Amino acid sequence: MPAATTQPPVKLSLPLQFQQDIYHLLRSEDLLVILARGLGLLKIVTNLLHSYDAAGNSLVIVVGAEDRENEWIGEALAEHYAISRSPLAKGLRVIRTDKATVAAREKMYSEGGIVSVTSRILIVDLLSKLLDPETVTGLVVLHAERVVATSTEAFIIRNYRQFNKIGFLKAFSDAPEPLTSSYAPLAAMMRNLFLRKPSIWPRFHVSIAQSLEGKKKADVIELEIPMTDAMRAIQTAVLECVEMSISELKKANLGLEMEDWTLDSALHTNFDAVVRRQLDPVWHRVSWRTKQIANDLTVLRSILHSLLSYDCVSLLKYLDTVHATHAPPPGSMRQDQSPWLFSDAAGAIFQTAKARVYRGKTEDAGLLPTSKLPDSLTPVLEEQPKWTVLAEILQEIEIDSYLNPSLRDDSNDTVLIMCNDERTCRQVKDYLQTMHVKPLPQDMNDGQAPHEVEAEEEKGSAEFMLRRKLREYLGWRKTFAQVSASLFEENQKSLNDIKGTTAASRLNSKAPANKRRRMRGGGSMGVNPSRSSNGAVAAIEDKAAQVASLLAELRPTESESFQKEDVVVDDLSHAGEDFFELYSPDDQIVVHPYDGDQDDLLLEEIRPKYIIMYSPSTDFIRRVEVYRSSHSDRSVRAYFMYYGGSVEEQRYLSAVRREKEAFTRLIKERGSMAVTLTDAGNIDPQEAFLRTVNTRIAGGGRLAATAAPPTVVVDVREFRSALPSLLHGRSMQIVPCQLTVGDYVLSPDICVERKSVRDLIASFRNGRLFNQAETMLQYYKYPFLLIEFDQNKSFTLDPFADLTSVATLKMPDSDTKDLQSKLVLLTLAFPRLKVIWSSSPYQTAEIFEELKKQQEEPDPLRAVQLGLAEDEDPDEKTFNTGPQDLLRTIPGVNNKNASRLYLEARNVLEVANMTLDELDPHVGKESGRQIVRFFTRSVFDDEEQ
Repeated sequence: MPAATTQPPVKLSLPLQFQQDIYHLLRSEDLLVILARGLGLLKIVTNLLHSYDAAGNSLVIVVGAEDRENEWIGEALAEHYAISRSPLAKGLRVIRTDKATVAAREKMYSEGGIVSVTSRILIVDLLSKLLDPETVTGLVVLHAERVVATSTEAFIIRNYRQFNKIGFLKAFSDAPEPLTSSYAPLAAMMRNLFLRKPSIWPRFHVSIAQSLEGKKKADVIELEIPMTDAMRAIQTAVLECVEMSISELKKANLGLEMEDWTLDSALHTNFDAVVRRQLDPVWHRVSWRTKQIANDLTVLRSILHSLLSYDCVSLLKYLDTVHATHAPPPGSMRQDQSPWLFSDAAGAIFQTAKARVYRGKTEDAGLLPTSKLPDSLTPVLEEQPKWTVLAEILQEIEIDSYLNPSLRDDSNDTVLIMCNDERTCRQVKDYLQTMHVKPLPQDMNDGQAPHEVEAEEEKGSAEFMLRRKLREYLGWRKTFAQVSASLFEENQKSLNDIKGTTAASRLNSKAPANKRRRMRGGGSMGVNPSRSSNGAVAAIEDKAAQVASLLAELRPTESESFQKEDVVVDDLSHAGEDFFELYSPDDQIVVHPYDGDQDDLLLEEIRPKYIIMYSPSTDFIRRVEVYRSSHSDRSVRAYFMYYGGSVEEQRYLSAVRREKEAFTRLIKERGSMAVTLTDAGNIDPQEAFLRTVNTRIAGGGRLAATAAPPTVVVDVREFRSALPSLLHGRSMQIVPCQLTVGDYVLSPDICVERKSVRDLIASFRNGRLFNQAETMLQYYKYPFLLIEFDQNKSFTLDPFADLTSVATLKMPDSDTKDLQSKLVLLTLAFPRLKVIWSSSPYQTAEIFEELKKQQEEPDPLRAVQLGLAEDEDPDEKTFNTGPQDLLRTIPGVNNKNASRLYLEARNVLEVANMTLDELDPHVGKESGRQIVRFFTRSVFDDEEQ
């Protein structure tokens, strides 16, 4: 029985009042806690887990934790143990698929403590009674926003509550936005979690506001940085392309819900995913142009992000790859590529991006420079505005640390710079390392006085870094132009070879008729040099190639060569211990990307006095507030940088607004929400009796009542899908087993092999489906192939092809790749195989319920033994099915002898190195010859050649 949940004498590490309030609420009753991001959710979870761990005689299961969260919780519990020295605490133990065997998992469960288990393993252990739900003290569910009706986590909670009524259940979430995408989301989540009371804690909660806005408020300096004119022009052009694409989508899809298809919503990271999710159910009916525009939205949003995070050279390089990928080939009159490339805004994007890197005329290609650029070509190398401000902030921090030394302060003078990603961190690091490299007189630009160079050097300059990036870009551009030209030539050759084919094949490849654009002047596009012959934006390919030839012999400057030599040449062979020393924290500048909950540990370890938020982040601002409010003896000054009037600012403000609206909606729903009934399996007695009536006795016999519910034997690999959970929701008993034949056994005569569309294509490609069908026909009277579609996607396969010849269907070696043709071949080869089409897992559960009528219950032991050798033990089979599937594809390996190889060989490599004599006792001589021939064929072929 679960242990009592009385309050143990545990010392908490929750310094803020609202954190303690949440902890005491969780100790007193079962709750769903929805907390705003950045307010220390994992810290509250860790204290809660430690309170149960220190009490002893308990088994607490953590569900839904990611690997990084397991590491965070494990380290925090170890620190709690070091402080409390509780003899009963065991810490966190993690069970993963590839490490824990059945015996090891059973031992962990019996020992108790805090155990984090992946969802698929946990549901199998619960159904197989390896873990008795009645012995579990409680469940702690993380990422509760992911618990939907078809999720494995909901299946786990339902099974747990069915057999354990007194164990506790705590659920946590720090993402309220996904909960507002449906009708009454909070009530639905409470039903899936079998909880009655939610506890909502937004940032504007009174207790949180009092804890974070008291006397220990952090010193925050907000810096609005204006963008350059070129950056503003590129952003305006990209937003124009995005708005044009959204408008085209609305015109082509009038029957969809398009209230959120706005320019403001397009700034979020998941906008393109939302659009694609709405189009997925009708994806087979939408036009080609709609599909193209949906893909272009991702590219345009990526350009917006790159504009603010990349330097000018890296942005131009990225735009070159985008243009080469999406633009039509040179000389092509087809207009079936990305529509936004045909707009004037696209031309402004590429031309302005080039102007930020270099300017000038490149017609005079005969003069090759040696040490500097010709007069006709001038590198611009526009710096990011944030770089200059960052240098000024660091100079201000240095002066402040020197003039105002801190007294009795527990903070370090470490400067912490936080960025969006690793790439931005590398960029900032390169700038900080090279901004004070003084250019020599021969490196100065023409017309620039020496005092101007010195003034520029005092505030920091990125000339050294950008010159190096420009040389790398020009070398890459020459190679890229050559590769593009070669690919275009090969493409033209293949097109010329195809020109004489039938009209039907041409119809499959050409663009729709309404995609052609009427051109004035007899088809001439004019003399605009920025446009190609078909109206698309012309690539900067020719000019960039000329620039590459002009700068091919541009040598690094003396200052750059000197800098490189200093970095590379490090003779430490004779250095002793006196040569090495540790850096003082006051001399460190730490550049780090945002990393979620790991940032809390970063702040505690570094204890920075100065924090520079190079990129805005709502979560990290709150983490700084929590950190400053938690330590009265530490002073913190935070610099908040953002581009004014940019997409970066709009995205930040929109994220704050969306979170506030989500919390407001949840609070309103909680005020009017009815009481949720959470008793799993609490069915009316009369209804329960009717469900157990056995109607399989035909011929007018009397109905027989049985206490056993309908049983379905399910392969353990199928618990990745939602179907076992839906079957269990229909009051069926799920028996997980390691099946060799089929995926679902409904009766002694009915076996079902379930395939999604992707699995079906892969099984046809490697021939595995034919082997599975043959095995099912061998052991079962009624074999079924279930083709299950995704309920949120279009109910269709690949387009039907014209099968003009009946002989094509009858040829087993047909070269056709059409999926429907392969299905026809499968049904012709196995006439007894029945095919079931299902539009969703919900419909599949209904079909299974109908198939089980008038049928006997399956025998799990017999279902496991089918397809195995006589002396093979099914319990010795593991979850690691990847090598098993690979071994089954080898010629000579079938379902009968594969199990012998699993037991005798440790891995596929050992099978490959076996000789014929070693394989003979396990698979026979004929199969052994095929296996040896398969692994040695390439060696023999090489010797013959």
